[in-house]
Amino acid sequence: MKTSKKIFLGTLLMMLSFSMEAQKKPNIILLYADDISARELPIYGSDTWSLPKGGKLKGGDTQDVQYRAKTPNLNRLAQEGVFVKTTWAATVCSPSRAMMMTGRYAHLHKWWHNSDKGKAPRGKGSWNLYDSSPHSIANVAKAGGYATYWAGKTQMNISGFKFDEGCFTPGEGSYNKAIHTTDFRLETRKETGKKKIYNADTGKPLTQKSYVQSGWYWKPHVQLMNQPGSKKHLDWWPNDKASKKEFGLNTFGPDVELEYIFDFMERKKKEDEPFFVYHTSHLGHDAFDFLHPDSGNKWPGTPKISWDGKKYTRTAPNVTGDNGVYDTHGTITEDGIHNHVNYLDYQVWLYMNKLKEMGIEDNTIFIFCADNGTSGYGKSSPISQRGTHVPLIIYAPGLHMTKKGAQDILVNISDMLPTIAEIAGVKIPDSYEINGESLIPFLTTKKKKHREWIYAYHKETQIVRGDLVMKDGNNVWYDVSANPTDLISFPKIKDWSTVSEAHRKERDELLGIIPQFNLHETAHDAPKGGYGKVAPLEKK
Repeated sequence: MKTSKKIFLGTLLMMLSFSMEAQKKPNIILLYADDISARELPIYGSDTWSLPKGGKLKGGDTQDVQYRAKTPNLNRLAQEGVFVKTTWAATVCSPSRAMMMTGRYAHLHKWWHNSDKGKAPRGKGSWNLYDSSPHSIANVAKAGGYATYWAGKTQMNISGFKFDEGCFTPGEGSYNKAIHTTDFRLETRKETGKKKIYNADTGKPLTQKSYVQSGWYWKPHVQLMNQPGSKKHLDWWPNDKASKKEFGLNTFGPDVELEYIFDFMERKKKEDEPFFVYHTSHLGHDAFDFLHPDSGNKWPGTPKISWDGKKYTRTAPNVTGDNGVYDTHGTITEDGIHNHVNYLDYQVWLYMNKLKEMGIEDNTIFIFCADNGTSGYGKSSPISQRGTHVPLIIYAPGLHMTKKGAQDILVNISDMLPTIAEIAGVKIPDSYEINGESLIPFLTTKKKKHREWIYAYHKETQIVRGDLVMKDGNNVWYDVSANPTDLISFPKIKDWSTVSEAHRKERDELLGIIPQFNLHETAHDAPKGGYGKVAPLEKK
């Protein structure tokens, strides 16, 4: 009788244990790539993509397959998970990241463009996102009980976001400042009373057009935040004997980011704590090529990788030289955004392997997207959906999604915050305006549509589309009822009598939506008193 009782109690404890395990919140990884249009990923089926710009190449569009990205792992995640045909961000980095991190449009957070940001209350500088929109993506995750990590590009003041730890490239505050770890930096110097941009590595003025920047690819500027073992809140890396010994010309910034992300994931797994990783990779963004300073390269090469159908092999970089004269010994790829996309695919493969190794693949939601269109093609363009159309892939084997593969729906980058809130079991107060809409109902039920329309902005211009028509930032209307082969060349509507009544009806509905967001001229800056007291986040 006692033995039977022990067996029963043991079985009950096991059942309770399994039940608790099943109720654990899923980990969330959001990989937010930089300046990559949907057309650059083969899964989107475009017949045109971006050509490298450097050496004899002049950039622009191409249909040459040698410059086509190869993404076997992103393809697999897109087919086994879902990928959205039409996802919009803003047209350029800062306002798009603002939309991602706040779930709101510029009429609220006031980041209209990189160089066009509304003043804070009482006119003290531009309005920080965490002040204009305190329920940011990090705050939402923290409220849901998640440990939080931010890796990669920041492009904003990080101090008010509730990320527990971080690894930034370049480190926050490093722009145009000399630091002790690396001289891969472009800086402004005065020469005969005039400002010129110099390459700090060579000490020579630039002979090509560029802007002041710190190196985030090779021999990168890296700053760690709240790294365990460090007494500093922000600490320049390398910061110990081992890392100082390894750091140098062969150090690639995106590799450093992933190393610290994986360390964070392992620690949180041991601590039995769900984690949210916000990985804002620089990959995709153009940059000065310090290894080839006179080349005019737009997208510096990455470490060489090769895919054999099952696994990637990475060639260890072997760069030698100094003062602007370097030999890569054939270990670094040529210039090109396709190589950046390829390396992202390699990193996604590493992510998937790590999740399997840790036994958490089925309890992790992996999201891949980008902040705006490709530089030289779509970035900062209000034409059609050049600047706004970005990839979106969601892979979540444990989410029991009712959808699979391509989804012909409309999604906005602002939808990520409420999606994460729903996953985390966090309720955003009704009094706090959110422009995003959670994707969870669409992904997990028989719901056929997600949104009726999507919206974006470019400075003072408004961009909006539905299922049938689209208005771009130049007030040109398009028939978007069918996708062109290049994902961009929609027929222009010049005579509304040539389209259906449904097209005209949707046009009128979209015109009715715009005024609530079109506040660039009338409410460019923050209200003098801000938005007042904000109701707190709640657990569902």
